[in-house]
Amino acid sequence: MFKPGFLGTRAPFFMDSVTLIVALLPFLVAIATLFAHRASYKMHALLQTIIFLFSLLVVGYFEYGVRLGRGFSHFAPSSNLSPTLLKSLLIVHITIATLTLLFWGWIVFFSLIQYKKKRLPGLGFAKHKTWGKRVFFGITLTTISGIALYLTLFLL
Repeated sequence: MFKPGFLGTRAPFFMDSVTLIVALLPFLVAIATLFAHRASYKMHALLQTIIFLFSLLVVGYFEYGVRLGRGFSHFAPSSNLSPTLLKSLLIVHITIATLTLLFWGWIVFFSLIQYKKKRLPGLGFAKHKTWGKRVFFGITLTTISGIALYLTLFLL
């Protein structure tokens, strides 16, 4: 877990792994969304659920690694950026990531219920689509802020 990573930076393996997965996340979610656009709602629901659950595992792995690795304060001193800027970026990233994960969980859970009751697709479609776009935007912002944090901690 704490062996040198594979992306050519000073980051440990677990950080490289999580960063790579987070970088791919918007693309995976976009692919899952394409199934809904093609009216393959069952596949859309399945993929979104799998990607969400996998993301929860990745967050758990990341949190475990950060806690075991003595946290942000252990990684921050190796950066050339100011501690204030790093902490600000961290706060923005955590806020976006946490809200996105909560809303994503909410939309997955309640959409599965609506789908099983045969209400999706249907009456709830407009609301589902609006929240889906918001969650996708949050996932994209989480990816961007996560990569920015990774770069500032381990490359710059």
